[in-house]
Amino acid sequence: MSENRFRVLAADEVRTGRVPLPPAFAVKALTGDTEGRFSLLEVTLARDIPRHTHHVADECIYVLDGELGVDFADRTVTVTEGMFVLLPHGVPHALRAVSARPPRMLQISSPGGWECYLEDLFEAGPAVLTDGALDPVKINPIAARYDIRYEETA
Repeated sequence: MSENRFRVLAADEVRTGRVPLPPAFAVKALTGDTEGRFSLLEVTLARDIPRHTHHVADECIYVLDGELGVDFADRTVTVTEGMFVLLPHGVPHALRAVSARPPRMLQISSPGGWECYLEDLFEAGPAVLTDGALDPVKINPIAARYDIRYEETA
């Protein structure tokens, strides 16, 4: 029954999943909360996200604070506080901090599953990093389970 899925979270409250996520990834709606339709996170972008493509999920970002650089297909835009960007599936994109302080944003993925992907990444730990940066070659085996592909440079 849908009434059983009703949720109210306090300002600093998060939904917990299988693996605890760092505070930079505050899950507000788990995929299971929405019967798979979407997941919602409040994210502080602490590290740049390399160019990648979601082959199934659309990604929506609403910037709460700071400035977010978005490389989408063949263009680059800066998304500032109060702005929204829709990143449709099938189109390569990358995200990066433009402001001195990391941008804080609401991020919705539809269908859901984003928090599950993050749990798998954090469970892998430093094995997905090279010199402190996300390494597409190391991420892709995990990302493939979620229909995501990071561009690998030769």
